Amino acid sequence: MTASATAHPASPLLHVHEEAGAQLIDFAGWQMPVRYGSDLAEHQAVRERAGLFDLSHMAELRVRGAEAGAFLDHALAGRLSALEPWQAKYSLLLSEQGGIVDDLIVYRVDESSGPGAEFLVVANASNRHAALEALTARAAGFDATVVDETEETGLVAVQGPAAAAIVAQLGLESEPLDALRYYRALPAVFEGEDVLVARTGYTGEDGFELYIAAHATEALWRAIVIAGEEHGLALCGLAARDTLRLEAGMPLYGNELSLDVLPEQVGLGRVVALKTKGDFVGRAAIEAGPAEGAPVLVGLTAEGRRAPRAGYPVLDGDREVGRVTSGALSPTLGHPIAMALVEPGAAGSDSLTVDVRGTRLPAVVTQLPFYKREATA
Repeated sequence: MTASATAHPASPLLHVHEEAGAQLIDFAGWQMPVRYGSDLAEHQAVRERAGLFDLSHMAELRVRGAEAGAFLDHALAGRLSALEPWQAKYSLLLSEQGGIVDDLIVYRVDESSGPGAEFLVVANASNRHAALEALTARAAGFDATVVDETEETGLVAVQGPAAAAIVAQLGLESEPLDALRYYRALPAVFEGEDVLVARTGYTGEDGFELYIAAHATEALWRAIVIAGEEHGLALCGLAARDTLRLEAGMPLYGNELSLDVLPEQVGLGRVVALKTKGDFVGRAAIEAGPAEGAPVLVGLTAEGRRAPRAGYPVLDGDREVGRVTSGALSPTLGHPIAMALVEPGAAGSDSLTVDVRGTRLPAVVTQLPFYKREATA
């Protein structure tokens, strides 16, 4: 077991987390912090002030070539060739059967106006090799290359209302950050190292994700910690990241998303560019749609303090109609929330319950997201 663990790469911040007293867990082969202290305190820091996350386990795949945009249009569900320089887009990597191989963020990372372009595809840690293999195979016949830069890249995220103020204090050499819009990125330099600064995140808050060479990640992390002291910045682990994304109604691969579900079933039909591009892997299956009676994703809310967890049965009367995919006691809202895949007819039922270890917990179907931050001027 130890031998197999050592075969995996380590976050460039591993010893920094150990120094900070983090509780570490194995996540997709990486030793990552699940918490530094209190899950609740870390979650609340992001909602009220700011939190700092190590995301260096995420997979970074660089796509280049004269036909890079056309290749990604073929390989992914979205129309990536239409991205403007330094724009980001959420997309899906589908199987031929329309199931979800992975959900991704794609950045166009060049200034060119010609047919060629450069893109950064960011995949989930657990799907790094599946995404790399699928993209490499689908690049056949295109003037495009796919290079795995995961182990050479560090990634940290600053999320929360104070995120912009903190990142502005890092002394980055870049265009003004206050002009950077959501799902846009810009090139920057930090202490001589190139940084991609992206206004993206997975928490439902304003925030930034910063990509930098692995060897420079620690210096950037420590600079963020110093800049964040006056703003109440907290170090945050994967546990807080999970409750934050659940409140924001964001799906997690392996929970809501899998090879067994089509995008339409989980509210991601809009991500698939059926009307704006030609053929792509999985198109025929998407056009055919889910099988009759295929489950759909719903949000559920309940009262009390007992939280539905992934795998718990959802019942309509005495009949099981689905399963919880993610659930928690919401730190922000103060009551249980969950996402579940249920029979289509159950999505409109007013008599659903969740079996929480033998106790029937009444649940109300609720529109996602559970939490949405207030818009700022």
